[in-house]
Amino acid sequence: MSERTFPSYEEFWPYYVAMHSRAATRWAHLAGTLTGLAVGVYGLARGRPRYAAALPLIGYGTAWPAHVLIEGNNPATFGHPLWSLRGDAQMIGMMLAGRDRELSRIARTWPAGRAREEHRPAGRGAAA
Repeated sequence: MSERTFPSYEEFWPYYVAMHSRAATRWAHLAGTLTGLAVGVYGLARGRPRYAAALPLIGYGTAWPAHVLIEGNNPATFGHPLWSLRGDAQMIGMMLAGRDRELSRIARTWPAGRAREEHRPAGRGAAA
């Protein structure tokens, strides 16, 4: 499989959302990111800077399995780490603002099945 390239973040954004087409995947991202952020901030406030490692460990540790188990694809982070980080922040911001249904609509605008087909983990059958 060849990695997709995008000339801008604006063109990457609908693809990113399509990679998170199921609400359960998005909510796993939100839960992992906010939990990791809370643990990291708590640690920094208590003078334990090593707790800051909780954000990527808990955040990615929750989000990445959701891609394989729920979405049936590989995380967009593997091919587009910085834009994926920005996309995650934008997606979570929209969810916290009560705009999760809008994310579902954006995911449907991406060509049907393309994101899922291009990033299916090796050895995986048809997308779930």
